[in-house]
Amino acid sequence: MSFDLIIFDFDGVVADSELLSSGVMADLLTEAGLPTTLDDVLDEYVGRRWRDTRPMIEARHGKACPDDFHERATGICHARAATELEPVPGLMAFLASRTEARCIASSSGPDWLHLGLDRFGIRPMFEGKIFSAAIHVERGKPFPDLFLHAARAMGVAPERALVIEDSEAGVAAGRAAGMTVVGLTAGGHARPQMADRLMAAGADVVAESYNAVAAFMDR
Repeated sequence: MSFDLIIFDFDGVVADSELLSSGVMADLLTEAGLPTTLDDVLDEYVGRRWRDTRPMIEARHGKACPDDFHERATGICHARAATELEPVPGLMAFLASRTEARCIASSSGPDWLHLGLDRFGIRPMFEGKIFSAAIHVERGKPFPDLFLHAARAMGVAPERALVIEDSEAGVAAGRAAGMTVVGLTAGGHARPQMADRLMAAGADVVAESYNAVAAFMDR
């Protein structure tokens, strides 16, 4: 099975960041009187932009989020990422072994993406090929717009692209874009039910490691 382009989500696929960012979100929401657990965030909000997540939170609790919530959460995550953020296990070897074109298509903002890529020393691999739903498209995941935008920018037909995703929203977006989708469960936030949820969202296969992703691509 061959592909012309690998589209990487970022959080939980490139950066092992989901526990960090989800934990910060849960703590700050609870502090603001919107009781939220880590599992709540992982189950409901992962993979989406803040502008899409905020109304979901407010509808669930019947209460507004503080106006400075996103700014505070972002500041805490950035500060902690400087010393805590690590790549998803197996990522670096996978990148070194693949010859396909590559890009990033993430719900996160450019500053966060650049921070992680710089910390891992891989920003040059993706320079000019970093696409963010925060700035590049009107509709975020689970809509296919970001992945379609990335494929167009890279000059690759959707059916020739492979998406690597860790969230249900991201898997649904890749599927809607007409791309092959691998659900990745290699991040620190992976839980027993995650594989089933990614398959239910439309993943073509679930891989528990980057070695398994490579095996799927090379079969």
